Amino acid sequence: MMGPAHSLSGAAAWLGVGAAAAAAGHTMPWPVLLAGALICAGAALAPDLDHKAATISRAFGPLSRWLCEIVDKLSYAVYKGTRKPGDPRRSGGHRTLTHTWLWAVLIGAGTSVLAITGGRWAVLVILFVHLVLAIEGLLWRATRGSSADVLVWLLAATSAWILAGVLDKPGNGADWLFTAPGQEYLWLGLPIVLGALVHDIGDALTVSGCPILWPIPIGRKRWYPVGPPRPMRFRAGSWVELRVLMPTFMVLGGVGCAAALNVI
Repeated sequence: MMGPAHSLSGAAAWLGVGAAAAAAGHTMPWPVLLAGALICAGAALAPDLDHKAATISRAFGPLSRWLCEIVDKLSYAVYKGTRKPGDPRRSGGHRTLTHTWLWAVLIGAGTSVLAITGGRWAVLVILFVHLVLAIEGLLWRATRGSSADVLVWLLAATSAWILAGVLDKPGNGADWLFTAPGQEYLWLGLPIVLGALVHDIGDALTVSGCPILWPIPIGRKRWYPVGPPRPMRFRAGSWVELRVLMPTFMVLGGVGCAAALNVI
């Protein structure tokens, strides 16, 4: 899928988690719901770090382009080193390592560890990075160009500072779900895991499928492209994505938000 659909699906997924949490008696404070939805929207773009032409490659200028090149080479090396006879030969690492459940869990766990050990500045960095990605994904064409990049970074930095300040206040969610001393912001890894998995599921619906189950082998393949039956798949950027899926994500997100806030 394209960047806007990925980001919308990520935000809708976290709002759905908020509704489920409210039903289970672990209601999210509104700052957690808002911050989590934005982080998840940004994290839903992150698996495309293995693609040099993806939205994320432009998000942080030369730094993100350089990082995408490194991740692409790393992913390709892992693919070559672990492929089975049934896996096709390929020339790049797109839709391999970063499009797996294992990558999602490791990135989410690493983020949680960083959040609880790095203090306020680590939280600010996590918020800033994912807010930049969320803005790039949700606004997409409006954020093209070097001048727009600076505005996106300023908006993300200001929003991250304000959100962190709100979350730090007692009862606003720094210790949501994990309440033991020293576990503040441990939950920050959850929207990142969810965003990555939602991205993978979205890509699995397209014609190429997604090897989300790696390294679990299926038949003669270790990088099995999981997806629905081929007649049910669509091409990225097609009318199915733009006119069916994106409006559906908006509606589901709105319903999830209302349920999470106990409005319905």
